[in-house]
Amino acid sequence: MTSATQPSLAALVARTAERTTRVLDRRDGPYGEIVLRQRGESPDEVYEIIANGCFLMDTADGRSERLLVRAALDAAAVPRPAVLIGGLGAGFSLAEAAADPAPARITVLEREAAVVDWHSGPLARFSAGALDDPRTEVVAADLLDQLRGTTDHWDVVCLDIDNGPDWTVTDANGGLYGFAGLTVLQRVLAPSGVLAVWSAAPAPEFEERLRARFQQVRQLDVHVERGAPDVVYLASRVK
Repeated sequence: MTSATQPSLAALVARTAERTTRVLDRRDGPYGEIVLRQRGESPDEVYEIIANGCFLMDTADGRSERLLVRAALDAAAVPRPAVLIGGLGAGFSLAEAAADPAPARITVLEREAAVVDWHSGPLARFSAGALDDPRTEVVAADLLDQLRGTTDHWDVVCLDIDNGPDWTVTDANGGLYGFAGLTVLQRVLAPSGVLAVWSAAPAPEFEERLRARFQQVRQLDVHVERGAPDVVYLASRVK
């Protein structure tokens, strides 16, 4: 085979991944199709969550998801914060919160019943038993709908329900990142609360909206192999 026709290493890796990727579960829910796939073979398997054909997350590298919670807890102004996590996903964020003895309670909003079920099966090791922590409550609800109707408040709010403000899983989620959505988030934050938002890439327009509503805004980057760094936006002190 000549060099002109020999496949690149990247192409060979992609073909190998295709051969070793299999669907473990596929369901049709109120928000569309949700799929759990396994990539690779044990003990190096990676699990992927696909929503409506859109790659949502995998278990290959949970550093930025853990940072989402770790940075927010470190910035919390109270010693026993009430924590809200938007999106159970692969479980990295919840596991990080439950590993810390400080949170008084941890509320997880997850609208996909399938995702919760998977944490009793293939994804259980990534949430590390955190669903059984007595401080943890999993609420099956759409995040924005739930927050619009609640009278509860949290000291730490961590959001990871999309690939970022500019790449939402469903169109309705886009409202969360506009000024109307920020108004809802500000209302459920305690007066000294901290908001953390995960994004698969920098979202400068969203950052501008955060700066218009919060006195302190930081961008934390986690460099990953796929290209643009994962980003965590940390905001506090409502204006």
